[in-house]
Amino acid sequence: MERKPQYATITLIRSYRVPPSQVFAEFANPIARACWSTPSEDVLIYNEADFRTDGRDIFRCCSKDRPKFSGETRYLVIVPDRRVVASETLDADGQRISVCLNTQEFDAAEDGTILTMTLQIVSFAGLEVIHKYESENKIGLENLSKHLKSLCAA
Repeated sequence: MERKPQYATITLIRSYRVPPSQVFAEFANPIARACWSTPSEDVLIYNEADFRTDGRDIFRCCSKDRPKFSGETRYLVIVPDRRVVASETLDADGQRISVCLNTQEFDAAEDGTILTMTLQIVSFAGLEVIHKYESENKIGLENLSKHLKSLCAA
């Protein structure tokens, strides 16, 4: 029996003590993004990465032993150092489990950058998918903070 779709809008706001151009560059670079964006026990593998308006990423993610999830990100709007709007589909074992509109805004602040990430999600596999989006993006943004601090210390 097919599950009833679940919907959510999640907004995460973080501040970083580096300029918007540096935070934006971390999102634009798929190698860097794969390093900081996942929980430590997971991996993100890009089969294709094309960070530009109308570009797309094809990826796999999950545990290091078996990347269970596959997805596609389509970049709808990219304004360098300011904004990224993308759509993402996520599949598991050949079944579509979610679609997400992801907006990232990079605003200059007195001491660096305010990043606002808004995720508008429809899950076809229950609320646990929505909870996973929220928790993994929170972890990713925390990892980004640690990553940026390590770059500044180097």
